[in-house]
Amino acid sequence: MQLSLTPATAATSTLASRAAKAAESARQTRGLWLGLLGVAIFAVTLPMTKLAVGTVEAVQLSPWFVTFGRAAVAGLLSAIYLAVQHLRGRLAVPQGREWALLLLTAGGVVVGFPLFMSLALLYVPSTHGAVVTGLLPLATAVIGAVWMRQRPSWGFWLSALAGTLLVLAFMAFRSADLSGHFRLHLADMFLLIAMTAGAYGYIGGARLTPALGAEQVICWVLVLSLPLTLPMTWLNQPLHAASVHAASWWAFAYVALFSMWIGFFAWYRGLALGGAVRVSQVQLVQPFLSLLFAVPLLGERLDALTIGFGLAVIAVVFVGKKMPVTAR
Repeated sequence: MQLSLTPATAATSTLASRAAKAAESARQTRGLWLGLLGVAIFAVTLPMTKLAVGTVEAVQLSPWFVTFGRAAVAGLLSAIYLAVQHLRGRLAVPQGREWALLLLTAGGVVVGFPLFMSLALLYVPSTHGAVVTGLLPLATAVIGAVWMRQRPSWGFWLSALAGTLLVLAFMAFRSADLSGHFRLHLADMFLLIAMTAGAYGYIGGARLTPALGAEQVICWVLVLSLPLTLPMTWLNQPLHAASVHAASWWAFAYVALFSMWIGFFAWYRGLALGGAVRVSQVQLVQPFLSLLFAVPLLGERLDALTIGFGLAVIAVVFVGKKMPVTAR
């Protein structure tokens, strides 16, 4: 006997389906906006890190101190945050394999990304580092697609590839020597290692966010890192702290409070809501936001070439986020 839906039942089913699609669309949109907020916070990280470490000729704070010091400060704040959540009965305690995933995330966002980024910025301007960070969205998308078993459409991959090629072209223009030949800096190797570490850290955090919450993920990561970051901060503290410029200390405060802590609240929540593969493409805008922030912070010049590439990448991101991404 074959059953058929009555008109009223069919209408109700259609309305429920539309409501579910609308809710999913709203969730993804919120994720994209949160991801953009996180990217805006992270975009200031490069010029601030450059301001904190200085140059090889005039070192301010060592890359090792900046890396571990900012994580130690954020880790102590995280311990307070988790204690408050415990008192409120809202503490989410990691279980089983989540501890290993927290350690992997820590290796990426606490040590790998900031350390190699700081080392690179001793040798190259923040604008150079900002351009290379354009590779991070593709790395995050690839790792996210494999790890989370997602299936981006061909249109999505083409958009991601187009954006990445634009960033690479910009890097080639900026890295060419006076004779027009492309020259790979030692710093570029540091930057590529930083990109890979950052991608793993981002995806690891996104995997943990549904179970622990965005805020508690980064807090657990930072608290677990304290046995490493606190002693390393002490061992690498500046010997002549009074001679370090005040601007370098303010820059260190920014990367500790915002880059290492608050920014991840928005970023991990955005990755979880909007999907790691899709939201990661918002990072394509980050290099050009960093360039914009570098103008007032470091006095670096913003020219027509930078603006043109920036607008092109933003257009590609807009197209890419419209492309479907489905689960396997």
